[in-house]
Amino acid sequence: MIVGTAGHIDHGKTTLVRALTGVDTDRLPEEKKRGISIELGYAFLEPPSGARIGFIDVPGHERLVHTMVAGASGIDFALLLVAADDGPMPQTREHLAVLSLLGLTRGAVVITKADRATPERVQAVREQTRALLAGTTLESAPVLAVSAHTGAGIDDLRALLFVAAGAEQASAEAEFDSKALRLAIDRAFTLQGTGTVVTGTIHAGSVGMGDELAIVPGTLRARVRSLHAQNQAVARAHAGQRCAVALAGLARDEVTRGQWLTAPAVALASERLDLRLTLWPGEAQALRSGTRVQAHLGAAHVNATVALLDSDALAPGATALAQLLLQAPVGAWHGERVLLRDAAASRTLAGGRVLDPLAPARYRRTPQRLAELSALGLPSAAERLTALLAVAPHGVDLKRFAAAQGLAHPPDQALPAPALVQDGLALGADQAHTLAAAALAALQRFHDQQPDELGPDSARLRRLSAPRLPAPLWQGLMARLATEGQLVLHGAVVHLPSHGAQLSATEARIAQKVAPALVQAGFQGAWARDLARDAAEPEPLVRTTLARLARRGELHQIVKDLYYPPDTLQRLAALARQVGAAHQGIVRAADFRDATDLGRKRAIQILEYFDRIGFTRRIGDEHRLRTDCALFS
Repeated sequence: MIVGTAGHIDHGKTTLVRALTGVDTDRLPEEKKRGISIELGYAFLEPPSGARIGFIDVPGHERLVHTMVAGASGIDFALLLVAADDGPMPQTREHLAVLSLLGLTRGAVVITKADRATPERVQAVREQTRALLAGTTLESAPVLAVSAHTGAGIDDLRALLFVAAGAEQASAEAEFDSKALRLAIDRAFTLQGTGTVVTGTIHAGSVGMGDELAIVPGTLRARVRSLHAQNQAVARAHAGQRCAVALAGLARDEVTRGQWLTAPAVALASERLDLRLTLWPGEAQALRSGTRVQAHLGAAHVNATVALLDSDALAPGATALAQLLLQAPVGAWHGERVLLRDAAASRTLAGGRVLDPLAPARYRRTPQRLAELSALGLPSAAERLTALLAVAPHGVDLKRFAAAQGLAHPPDQALPAPALVQDGLALGADQAHTLAAAALAALQRFHDQQPDELGPDSARLRRLSAPRLPAPLWQGLMARLATEGQLVLHGAVVHLPSHGAQLSATEARIAQKVAPALVQAGFQGAWARDLARDAAEPEPLVRTTLARLARRGELHQIVKDLYYPPDTLQRLAALARQVGAAHQGIVRAADFRDATDLGRKRAIQILEYFDRIGFTRRIGDEHRLRTDCALFS
């Protein structure tokens, strides 16, 4: 359990922490000289039983709110301090706003210096504080009066913390084992004989000796050399603990406050965050799109711009979907709390919870995107994945989803049974049905328009019916439809079962007779009339047979009545690939003519056929090889 302490009179706050724990959290000479906290201070309290309680003593001065937020972002339980002789002050209100907007629901208000005020004054401050808490997340927090000087109320406060710590341990999050490590770095230093050490609060997951970890943002990796949790040497530390990690292979100047220590599987950083945002009720004006702010997440703060997604303005106390455009990348995951202050850092404006840390730059206000964000707002990762599959038209990248959710592994067990899963991607059952219908309809149109061809290759059919569907999901969909008998996969070519009928006995005989002549024709190809003459067969019957063979994929009809066997066209396609490889993927007619020793007209006819079947793509006078085409592979 991590307790944060905030108060507007730093000397009284530090004194209270010392009375509770016996530790002076002001360690800097300047802090002792001025009697105020400048940096985060740390102390620990040993309960009679259960886990050790960690304290983060955060600065109370109004100019150090950014440091206060860095310490408060990872705590479980807040102590808000109010001096009995002064009562609630402006910074008390801001600290309360920070705690409330960070989503802290567990805490207590401590009226300090009770020995310096009359009972009536203490009661008046208690009532003022109660009024201040109304409507916040700490509305039901207990209010205690204590004196660090006389010790009055200290035992009661300590007992309250012990009870809270026991409840925290008993209700430890069940998902800890499935979540990957995320530690918000708020301090980094060098320790002689140990090397670089970073400290922070573990927001999720756990870390152990020897683990390889990532520094986010960035690409650095480091190994855990030694580990302290709650100021004790341990072999493993987990979420909710204050942790110091000694890192091997990392220089001190390579890490700073605001970065994260994470498991490599969830090492991501982003400059766009979609979140659900709430404007502080005490604000005088609505928040509008385009407002410049300072965004605080974990121990980092960065300038940002707010873009509202489902409304034009956000009224005080109201909640809306929004996107943050950050001026520098930050580590962020689903569920992390974000605090917004105005651009001048003079007051706290709003707070929210991240829904998607990898937010899109385009189509961010469409009904489709808003439906996805609604799905991402559900309570558990399994519910979010199921709902997202139901609305994502082109499927979900499970690895990306797991990383954004901060999960150690993709939640395969949470996938609904009807979902189509292929190569780490998943497609919802309704979407698979819709895309299958579109593919079959496109295939029927292709057969109607080009009856003499067996069918398009799989990649071309994807471009015709589902161009935005990831290729692995498309391949899985084709395999499913083939298994169900709704289409036939003939190598790379796709056709309906009703297309490509069987040859009659006469057609089979003619096919056998013309086969040698087709092979001997080489790159020039064979005309139907010449094949009929050489085989001494009626020309109409030969034409019908050749067309049937083309529909079955056993011949290629380049232009009307000009045919090539598959092996010959395979060699021509290989030459086209060689020409393209030498010219950045471009196959010009002159280069192809020279490579094949064909005339210009025939070379152009073959290249146009390659365009038609999707092996190449015509752009101006150029024919570009398609990298996704599996024809002639």
